[in-house]
Amino acid sequence: QIKKIPTTFTSTAHYYSSFVAPLVEETHADLLSAMSRLSRAPSYQLHSIESETNYRAPTDFSYKIVLQKPGNSNQTDVVTYKPQAGDLAALTDVKPTCISDLNRPKMPYILAYVQSVDGGKLSVRSSKPIMIEQDMQRNKHIDLFFVYLINLTTNVRIWNALHPNPILADLPIINKVIQTNEEKECAVCLSENDSVMIPSIKSYNLNDSQEAAITSCIKTWRCNHQNGHVKLIWGPPGTGKTKTVGLLLLVLLRMKCRTITCAPTLIAVMELASRVMRLVSGTLEYETYGLGDIVLFGSSERMGMDDHENLLHVFLDYRVEMLNKCFSPSTGWNASLSSMIDLLEDPRGQYGRYVTHRELGINQDEMDDPLSLEGFIKKRFFQYNEQLKFCVVNLCTHLPTARISLQVVTDMMVALYLLRSIETLLNRYDYGDERLSTATKTCLPVLESLARSFRVPEYIHKLMIKNLCLDNAYLLFCTASSSSKLHTERTQELDLLVIDEAAQLKECESTIPFQLPGLRQVVLVGDERQLPAMIRSKISGEAEFGRSMFERLVLLGKKKHLFNVQYRMHPAISSFPNKEFYDGLIMDAPMVKHRSHEKDFLHGNMYGAYSFINIAYGKEQVGHLLSKMNMVEVAVVCSIVGILFKEFNATKQRVSIGVISPYAAQVHAIEEKLKQTYSGCCSASDSGFSVRVRSVDGFQGGEEDVLIISTVRSNLNGSVGFLSNRQRANVALTRGRHCLWILGNETTFIKSNSVWTKLVLDAKARGCFFNAHEDKHLNEVITTTLIDLQQFDILLTMDSPLFKHAKWKICFSKDLKKSMSNIKNKEVHKQTIKVMEKLASGWRDDEKKKKIVGDDDGCCFGLLQVSLIGDGELSLVWSVELEMVKGNSEWVIQVLKVWDVLPLLDVAKVAQKLHILFAEYTVEKISRCRYECREG
Repeated sequence: QIKKIPTTFTSTAHYYSSFVAPLVEETHADLLSAMSRLSRAPSYQLHSIESETNYRAPTDFSYKIVLQKPGNSNQTDVVTYKPQAGDLAALTDVKPTCISDLNRPKMPYILAYVQSVDGGKLSVRSSKPIMIEQDMQRNKHIDLFFVYLINLTTNVRIWNALHPNPILADLPIINKVIQTNEEKECAVCLSENDSVMIPSIKSYNLNDSQEAAITSCIKTWRCNHQNGHVKLIWGPPGTGKTKTVGLLLLVLLRMKCRTITCAPTLIAVMELASRVMRLVSGTLEYETYGLGDIVLFGSSERMGMDDHENLLHVFLDYRVEMLNKCFSPSTGWNASLSSMIDLLEDPRGQYGRYVTHRELGINQDEMDDPLSLEGFIKKRFFQYNEQLKFCVVNLCTHLPTARISLQVVTDMMVALYLLRSIETLLNRYDYGDERLSTATKTCLPVLESLARSFRVPEYIHKLMIKNLCLDNAYLLFCTASSSSKLHTERTQELDLLVIDEAAQLKECESTIPFQLPGLRQVVLVGDERQLPAMIRSKISGEAEFGRSMFERLVLLGKKKHLFNVQYRMHPAISSFPNKEFYDGLIMDAPMVKHRSHEKDFLHGNMYGAYSFINIAYGKEQVGHLLSKMNMVEVAVVCSIVGILFKEFNATKQRVSIGVISPYAAQVHAIEEKLKQTYSGCCSASDSGFSVRVRSVDGFQGGEEDVLIISTVRSNLNGSVGFLSNRQRANVALTRGRHCLWILGNETTFIKSNSVWTKLVLDAKARGCFFNAHEDKHLNEVITTTLIDLQQFDILLTMDSPLFKHAKWKICFSKDLKKSMSNIKNKEVHKQTIKVMEKLASGWRDDEKKKKIVGDDDGCCFGLLQVSLIGDGELSLVWSVELEMVKGNSEWVIQVLKVWDVLPLLDVAKVAQKLHILFAEYTVEKISRCRYECREG
C-alpha cells in the first residue's frame, strides 16, 4: 500500500523516501498505458545485434543494436519517431497489436532500455539475455522488432534526485522547504537600509504588485546574511506573470546574478526565454553582444529549434557548433587573424611561399591554375576576411561577456570596418595603388593589437566549449528535468533558481534543480488554483504524487506574493472566475474596462462578451481513444467558427479563435469537422483569422480573442466526470480576451452540484444564458446533426427542437422510431421529418387528403391519413387524436399522432391494426377527431 505524501517531514531522508513508492507506481501506470496502445506504437525491425564489451551476465545484459530503416510503411509514427536515450522498448519476434502478442510461448518479450544513440547504433540494456543474438550474427533470417513504449528519462532523473549524494541531501535550500516556519526578513539588511540600486524598471509600466515582487526578490538575493530563501509568487490568469518574471530575469542579468530558470515543459521554458530575448533585443551593444550570457539548453528536436530562429542565438547546441568553428586551429579566429596580418604585412613573401609550395607539390589544394601576385592577394584576402567576419559575429554573439570584453568587441568592429575599406579598394584598384597601401597601414595596428589582447582557446572537445558557455553564463533556461545535466557536467555554482509554472511541477521533480550547487534563493512562480501536474495512476494521485511544492507550501500557510491586476479578460469574462476561484481579490485593469476592449465579432446578444449557450439536445458518447464526445456540440462549434469566418471575410477584422474541450475525442472530432467543412478557416491564419483547437490541459497559459468551450457532458443524472475539477474549470474559463462562449447542457450542470452549477446560475442571473435551439441558424444545425446521427429518440419527441414550439402538438409511436432507424438513406430521413414539421405547422395536402384511408370501405372510420414522402415510395401514416388539457378535465385539444412510415403497399396492414384501436372510440370522439382545425 502506498502511503499518502505528507505536508511536513521529519528529515531529508523522510522527505526523499516519501516520493519513491508513488514514483514507481506512476511509472508502472505509464508503462501499462503504453502497452494498451501497442497497435499504434512505432516499431522497427532489427538489422543487427551484438554484445557490448561491458556485457556481464547475469547483471548487465548490454548490446549494440542497429535498426532497419523504415520502408514504404503506412505507420506514420515510424517516420516521426527517432530513438533516443531513455527510451524503453519491447523486443519481440512479432509486430504486436495487443499485450497478448508480447507473451508468446516461442519468445516472450524482452524490455530494452536505450542508454545512448550514436548515429544509427543504439546501446541498450535488456531485462534478459537476447538468445537469438548468435543466429542473427550468422546471418540467419530471424525477425526481431524494436517496439517503442515510453521514455523514462524524467523518471530516472527524479529517481536519482530522490537518492542523492549525501553531500547534496542536506543542502540549506532543501532544509528550507522541509521546515514549516515562516521566513522573516533579514534584520541586518533592514537595519542597514540597503541602498544598492536596482536597475530601473519604471519604463515597463508595471503595477505596484509586480514591481514589489521584483524588488523583494532582488533584495533577498543581495542579502548575504541568510541563505535558503524560498519565495512564492502567485500569478492568477492574465495578471502579467510571464512579463514580470521576464523583467525579473532581465534585472538579474544586468546585476550579473547567476540564475537558472526552469519550468515543467519545453513550451513554457521557450516562452519565457522568448520573452527575455524580446526584452534584451535593442538594449545590447552591437545588436548581439551580451547574448552569450544567456543559455537555453535541451533537446533540439523536442524543442523544434528549426521553427524558433529567434532563440537560435542562445541555444547551447547551436552555440557550441558556432564557437567550435571559431576555435578551429586552421580556420578559426586565431589562425584567420594571424594569416590576415601576415598577408597584409608581407604579401610578396606570402606569394613566394605559395609559388614554392606549388613547385614542391606540398599543398594539393593549390594545384589549380597558378595565380598572379594580384590574384593571390585578392583570393587570400577575401578568404581570410570572410573567416574573420564569421568569427567576429559569432564570438560577439556567443561568447559570454566574462570571456570577451566590450573593448575587444569594439576593436573587432573597427577592424571589420577597416577590412571592408580594403576590400572595396581591392575591387576597384590594382594592387600597388597608394590608397591600398594607406588603408593597409591603418588596419594593421588594429589587427596586431587584437592579436595581442584577445585569443580564443583552441579546444579539442565540444564538451569543453559547452562547459565554457555554461560556466560563464548568467541566465540559464531549461526544463526542471534537464537541469540534471548540470549535475553531471562541470558547472560553476549558481546563485538563484526561478521555477515558472511551479504549481504544474511535481514536487519530486522540483528536487532535481533544488540540488544544484551554490543556490542561495529559490523563486517559485505559479498558481495552485490552475491545473497541477498530470498523473496517470489513480493510486499515485490519491497519494498526492501530483502535488507541487508550491501548493504544499501554500497549504502550510506560507506567504505568497499576489499579482492582483488582470490585463487579459473583458470584465464580463473575469467576473465569475474572480469571484469563484480568487475570492474577488483580482482587479480588472483600466485597459480591459475601456470600450476598445469590447469587440462585436458577431451580431446578437448570444455572441456578446460572455454567454452560456445551452445545448439541450446533445448526446455524449464514447469516441476516439475511448474518450467522450458530443457531436451536436461539435456541429454547433464548427457552425459558429464558420459564421466568424464569414464575418471576417466581410469586415477583415482580425480575430484569433480558441476552441477548448476537456475530452480528447471532442478535440479530435472538432478538428476533423473543421477540416472537412470549413477548411478555409483553418488555412487563413496569415490573413488575420486563426483557429486553435486544444484540450484544457493543452491551453494552459494560452489566450485568444474569442474562446469557445465545448463541455461535452449531456446526461440526466448530472454526471460531469473530471469536468468537476475546479482547477480545470478555472483554466478553461480564463483563456478568452474579448469573448467567452460556453457550450453545455443546462440540465446536466444544474444537477451536477459542481462549479458548473454555479456557473449556469450566475449566467442566468446576469442575463447571459441562451438556448441554442432558439436561434434559427443553430436550431437548423442541431436538427441536421441529429438527423445525420439518427438520434430519433431525441428528435421524435414533443420537446425536440423541431416540434417544441409548433402549432400542433405531435406524438410519435414506437413503430415510427423503429422504422426511421431501419431507413439508411439520410435524405429520406430529412424528407420524412420535413413532412412532419409541415403537418405540425398546420399544413395539409388537400389533394391527398381526399384519399383518407378507409373513406371507401369504412376502415379506420376515416381517421387515418397518409402523406407521401419524396417520390411516393414511402408513406407517413398519421391521425388526429384528442388530448385533455392539463388542469381542466372538460377541455380537450386535437393533437397529431404519427404512427409509422412505410411503403405504400404496407399501409393497409397498419390500417387493419389501427381499425381495432379506433373501434373503441365513441362516436363523439371520432367526430371531434375528424373536425377540421388547421391551427391545432
